[in-house]
Amino acid sequence: MIPSVTLRPRASLGRVLDDLGATLLDLVAGDAETAPEIGGVVIHDPLDAPLLPLGALVLGVGVESPERVVELLGVLGRQQAAGLVLRGPVQLTPEVHEAVEQSGVTLLALSRGAPWAHLAVMLRSVLAEGDVGVAEPESLGGLPSGDLFAVANAIASLLDAPVTIEDRSSRVLAFSGRQDEADPSRVETILGRQVPERYARELSERGVFRDLHRSDQPVFVSPVGGEDGDFTLPRVAVAVRAGDEVLGSIWAAVPGPLSDERTQALCDAAKLVALHMLRVRAGADVQRRLRADLLSSALEGGVGARDALGRLGLAGHPLMVIGVAVTDLSDDDSSVVHERERLSDAFAMHLSAVHPQSASALIGGVAYGLVPVPGAGDDAEERAVRIAQEFLDRVGDRRSAVVGIGPVARDVDGLAQARSAVDRVLRVLRERRGERRLACLDDIQVEALMLELRDMVAARGDRPTGPLARLIEYDGQHHTNLVETLQAWLEAFGDVVAASEGLFVHPNTFRYRLRRLTEVGEVDLGDPDVRFGLMLQLRVLKPT
Repeated sequence: MIPSVTLRPRASLGRVLDDLGATLLDLVAGDAETAPEIGGVVIHDPLDAPLLPLGALVLGVGVESPERVVELLGVLGRQQAAGLVLRGPVQLTPEVHEAVEQSGVTLLALSRGAPWAHLAVMLRSVLAEGDVGVAEPESLGGLPSGDLFAVANAIASLLDAPVTIEDRSSRVLAFSGRQDEADPSRVETILGRQVPERYARELSERGVFRDLHRSDQPVFVSPVGGEDGDFTLPRVAVAVRAGDEVLGSIWAAVPGPLSDERTQALCDAAKLVALHMLRVRAGADVQRRLRADLLSSALEGGVGARDALGRLGLAGHPLMVIGVAVTDLSDDDSSVVHERERLSDAFAMHLSAVHPQSASALIGGVAYGLVPVPGAGDDAEERAVRIAQEFLDRVGDRRSAVVGIGPVARDVDGLAQARSAVDRVLRVLRERRGERRLACLDDIQVEALMLELRDMVAARGDRPTGPLARLIEYDGQHHTNLVETLQAWLEAFGDVVAASEGLFVHPNTFRYRLRRLTEVGEVDLGDPDVRFGLMLQLRVLKPT
């Protein structure tokens, strides 16, 4: 049985240091216990200064010189931020120390080697409420519901060993204190928020994961070999299950096999961890559905849009609409559905780091994001493009993501129009299948119009008529290439040499075909209206 613990504040700097201290964060200056509760995690952007939520914990990426630190602390103090995190080691000059005292902003240091993105994820996990709308905090086994860090610390106390809780992909969901007592491989795992690939591969080759997933009993893992000698302590691991589903696992760095009593305690702990993990999943699902409903109402416009924006905290702001989709158009493939969900979660995290008041949700296969536009918004589109490109750079080429950007929406009606523009952009990008990953409507408006014209003529059942119909019929009967010749000539703006090179034929052969198609099609290619009509038919009608 996991012992009961005193409930700690769920959004305090003290709580953050309890869970992430020593391994990730160090207190440099200030009083974490008297700091205001954390109201959000924000990445500092020197080129943009959005309004921070009260009690913001600001990640000062790239802020190094004492002069810049002093200046930033002054700004954060005026906005009542809770803390500032800098990459360690921090130069604690007398000026910096004085700025901390005057601003009331606690100064923290991020350990070298720990990625900022991983810190943001860990902070989100620590600060997440994980509730589903209950008025009072719930508990499971005497611990705050969904609080995996508190659970990890409780298990570590029972086993007298540092503990990690991981998902099925060996990503670290939470960890206990005392990680510095483990070996270097554990510290590397915490800093990277993932079991290093070389260790995961060897564990897999030794059949550790297979044994772990097949049994409900702990598995003893002897140290993994290797030249670096970083994995020197044995591990005891147990799978976390919900029925037949393996949710993850608990790993303890131990000096040797566990006693029978501690083995049983670890088995009992796995059952409790399963309840907490399911609670986290349930809370995330409910929150996801709620935000999706509110965002959908806002994007559709109408009477409920203003109320939805108010509940999202976005009322009264000009907004940019950004949409993210995968290029695979299949709705039935479960892998595509899973990829959409993962991409949506990654997009939500990216937007929350960019602007604390942003909102996003997965609606109908598209992850829409609403980002408040600061100031007059003259550079809003440029800023949205930068946000979108940074997201694509982070997810990399391994994910087939495309991003559409709508115009600035200054009212509810404009929001619905911006969403429509995003949908039109995404359709073009998905049709292109990777040729381009990011666009605004201005970039691809002609292509969007062509697709919409195709929809219209397809709905009416229109077929090619006039000269084009005659050329199609002639090609079909005589196995010629007159339609192809016409299209190449039109796309080359009448340049015979360029058009013939495109078809890999001699210019004289091309000229002969061109004369022949004017005869067969009974068409005057010198008439600009005729040329435009032929180009339009070739674009929007199937020439078969």
